Amino acid sequence: MVAAETVRRGEVFLVDLNPTRGGEIRKRRPCLVVSPDDLNAHLRTFIIAPLTTGGHPYPFRIPCRFEGKAGHVVLDQIRAVDHERLVSRLGRLPPATLGRVLTVLQEMFTL
Repeated sequence: MVAAETVRRGEVFLVDLNPTRGGEIRKRRPCLVVSPDDLNAHLRTFIIAPLTTGGHPYPFRIPCRFEGKAGHVVLDQIRAVDHERLVSRLGRLPPATLGRVLTVLQEMFTL
């Protein structure tokens, strides 16, 4: 388990997303922290977006490369998770990719 006070926006963690229901993205997988650092510093929960190497490109799925694999940040599956679900820190996405993620999130919630 990762210490909650060290989680920063833009970092990628291996997150245990189980149990899930219905069409929710499953299993342990890399996830991008999208919640702001001000929230991350004070709450036990973080807003994350899963990464996937499968699936189809949609407007709310941002292309990315992480750990040498091409995939997507799946913004249609964002959720809040408790810090106990964070298994390990894997790295960071490039600032340009994070910027695109944040822009698309803003567009999603202003529609």
